[in-house]
Amino acid sequence: MRIDILHGDITTRGVDAIINAANSSLLGGGGVDGAIHRAAGPELLEACRELRRTELPGGLPVGGAVATPGFRLPARWVVHTVGPNRHAGQTDPALLASCFRESLTVAAGLGARSVAFPAISAGIYGWDARQVAEVAFDAVRSFWSSSSAGASAGSPLEAVEFVLFSEDTTAVFRTVFGSSPGFDSSEGA
Repeated sequence: MRIDILHGDITTRGVDAIINAANSSLLGGGGVDGAIHRAAGPELLEACRELRRTELPGGLPVGGAVATPGFRLPARWVVHTVGPNRHAGQTDPALLASCFRESLTVAAGLGARSVAFPAISAGIYGWDARQVAEVAFDAVRSFWSSSSAGASAGSPLEAVEFVLFSEDTTAVFRTVFGSSPGFDSSEGA
């Protein structure tokens, strides 16, 4: 599996699935969630409303993941996950790791070969970018090496991108990744 760390706009990535740092309502919000909803068009909001009417009447729990089509995005699917909010007392790194693992599981189940992640829970949810990067890379490595969808089982996943809007966060992810061996990488611009 290859990991790329990119500075840019996740909504423009031509990957099979982009991961949305959603809120539990799935009805859009600020940051990356709002950007994905705007780029995907109103069909994404309607698909999320349908999920709320049917499968998730109480909303998507923290650490869970669910997919919708990508609609007007270059990505075929959007995998929504709800990161833990440190400001609300959600400080367990296992909740954050679950976001990455569950998103990868959902994407692999869809047959995605490539996925793009934002810095889930960094920013307004109060998690330090360094800790998010450490948890993210550990979760990807764990998924790849121990999951039934791992390398020996011929996972469809070939590439994971971390597409980061902030230059500072991009630099932190690159630094953490540089000290985290175990994957092929290309640090794109």
